Amino acid sequence: MDNQYKIEDQNNVIVYCEFEDGKVADVSLELLTKGRKLADKLGVKLGALVIGDKLEGIENTLYPYGVDRVYKVEDARLYPYTTNPHAAVLIKLFKMIKPQICLMGATCIGRDLGPRVSSALHSGLTADCTALEIGDHKDPKTGKEYQNLLYQIRPAFGGNIVATIVNPDCRPQMATVREGVMKKQILDPAYKGEVMNLDANFFTDPADYVVEIIDRHIAKSKINIKNAPILVAGGYGVGSKEGFDMLFELANVLGGEVGATRAAVDAGFAEHARQVGQTGVTVRPKLYIACGISGQIQHIAGMKDSSIIISINNDPNAPINTIADYVITGNYEDVVPKLIKYYKKNSK
Repeated sequence: MDNQYKIEDQNNVIVYCEFEDGKVADVSLELLTKGRKLADKLGVKLGALVIGDKLEGIENTLYPYGVDRVYKVEDARLYPYTTNPHAAVLIKLFKMIKPQICLMGATCIGRDLGPRVSSALHSGLTADCTALEIGDHKDPKTGKEYQNLLYQIRPAFGGNIVATIVNPDCRPQMATVREGVMKKQILDPAYKGEVMNLDANFFTDPADYVVEIIDRHIAKSKINIKNAPILVAGGYGVGSKEGFDMLFELANVLGGEVGATRAAVDAGFAEHARQVGQTGVTVRPKLYIACGISGQIQHIAGMKDSSIIISINNDPNAPINTIADYVITGNYEDVVPKLIKYYKKNSK
């Protein structure tokens, strides 16, 4: 197995692709889009690692995103996901191909797998990144200069600052990113790479399979704010769960959905599935109406790419107003009923 790897396998960008219900997760495809840009910047190849069962033809889904090599580990014991065998594959494979960057989704699987792999390889891991870039770094203590490091960018200290984290010496540089943060975009429908089929028995031991999933139940969320074309979002400034009823009425009239900030969710005004932001869902609706939202960094990170942003706030200096296309200064309980009234009137 060792001698089938060529020197060009090393120092590349690798994306761990989650495989569920016969398809690759959206977050993995989003990371392939970003990974292609990082690989181009570094002048290296982009690899995709897929582990599971019934993977025939999966490479045809991945190639269009600019994937140069698909590492495929197919075995019935590898699906559904369990920690030990998947971690064993990554750890052993990464020791052989020595990638300089590994990206994962900040999902239940990524949060479980990433720390275990990074710990075993003695590399760093930054969770919940909102941006990834390539840049240089000078150590202020030693004066040593580093080139082409992965800038792992994320809010820190409760969202009060945006931190740029680098991992100068250890490899791979690892980061997890939430679904929706990166934009999913096909590079070239005709793009072709190559497949490397890996033997699960080479990368795992029988002891890795001691945990067996006998039965599994996954409850699908009935709330889908990610794909809603119109979002009416409320913050802590809405003041109560009853206040959100008015937002639901506006969303119903407009044919949209209702979102919320973390503060509003923590206060019990709305369900967690409606939370927009770094610790919730990243959205890109055609219209985003922000009601009583101040605009903390973590919230803005989850909605700043909306096509049109309308801010309704009684504070003319609210941070969210700086990114809004239209600002309505006033109390939401005065403004929202008028929006409902005039929309109904003009839509007849």
